[in-house]
Amino acid sequence: MDYGILMHEKQDDVGVAVMDLKAGTEIGAATLDGEPYGVIKVIQDIPLGHKVALRDLSPEQSITEYGYSIGRAIQKISSGEHVHVHNLKTQRWRK
Repeated sequence: MDYGILMHEKQDDVGVAVMDLKAGTEIGAATLDGEPYGVIKVIQDIPLGHKVALRDLSPEQSITEYGYSIGRAIQKISSGEHVHVHNLKTQRWRK
C-alpha cells in the first residue's frame, strides 16, 4: 500500500499530503509511526504539504491535528477534501 497522507495521531481529523494528490485517486493514510489508517478517496487536487480531511466534518466542528484542536470548520468538509483557509478557521489567532 502506498501512503500519500500522514497523520500525527490516530484520532486526527486531517492528515498531510506527502505528495501532490489528484482528485479521484485513492491513497493510503497512516500515522507517523506507520500504523495504517485506511484508504481515502481524494475528491480535490491537494498540493504537497496541505491538509486532507480524513472524515466528513460539519460546520463549526472542531478540527483535530497533532492530537489537538487546530480550529473549526467554517463549512461542511467531506472526507478527501482539501482543508485550508477557505474552509478552516484557525484557533491560533482566535479572539
